[in-house]
Amino acid sequence: MTVRIRTLVELVRAPAALSVPGDVAAGSAARHPSRQTTMLMLSSCLLYWAGMALNDYADREVDAAERPARPIPSGRVPPGLALGLAISFTGLATTIAALSCGRRTLRVTVPLAGTVWGYNMGLKRTPAGPATMAAARALDVLHGAGPGGFRDAAPAAAAIGAHTYGVSTVGRAEVSGASRRVPRAALTMTTTIVSALLPRAIRMTAVGGPESRHRLVGATMSAALAVYVGTTGTAQLKALRDPSPARLRQATSAGILGMIPLQAALTAGGGAPRRAATVLTLFPIARRLFGRVSPT
Repeated sequence: MTVRIRTLVELVRAPAALSVPGDVAAGSAARHPSRQTTMLMLSSCLLYWAGMALNDYADREVDAAERPARPIPSGRVPPGLALGLAISFTGLATTIAALSCGRRTLRVTVPLAGTVWGYNMGLKRTPAGPATMAAARALDVLHGAGPGGFRDAAPAAAAIGAHTYGVSTVGRAEVSGASRRVPRAALTMTTTIVSALLPRAIRMTAVGGPESRHRLVGATMSAALAVYVGTTGTAQLKALRDPSPARLRQATSAGILGMIPLQAALTAGGGAPRRAATVLTLFPIARRLFGRVSPT
């Protein structure tokens, strides 16, 4: 059976992986050389694609009823191929991490991979599902920090994990709909994250003259947070007013897309405003591609 590249892109939600490099950037900030950071980003993207392929493999029977157009239930991708891709991407991700940053990196990469597999193969549909997904994203930030940088990266990991938890709770209801309590909780999480980061952005902007590095950090954080609120917060507010499946799907997609400006704000706050600006450039690319391949 011949499988088209376009179908594989749909299977692994390839464009959604643009929401992943920022995890590593937020965790590493200015800690790693550019080459190591790039390789860790590639490792994280491969793990993300592994998770997406594994998601559709594990959900193939449910998708046959709820989402028959997906690659596996529609017959365009054999289940074995999806599983094989998940295994291959996981192995390649761990190998790249170990070769580029040393075996100590596997102290994070292996638990991260285990969390991805645990989520998709059993925990996703349990009450622990959102927390497991949040843990995976938090571990991805620590993946960027490396074994010696956990303490410095912990705040960024907590923020990314909290955001992911809110998005995941909304995503669980995107087929059936939900009460207003679900988008309200997610919107509260978004508001809390912004409230925690914005004061630092304002303080940094007020320090020094126009050429001050502190001012650059603050300006980058403020711009990224504005995009974050306009993307994630706006969609969650609409879902709060109308918690229909369509609105919840839009809020979930916006939450995945909104991960990018949040990562940029955290990267800038970690002392790497130029790297943060690079992360933010992924936002318009991802937004355009999300219109062609759904990230959920």
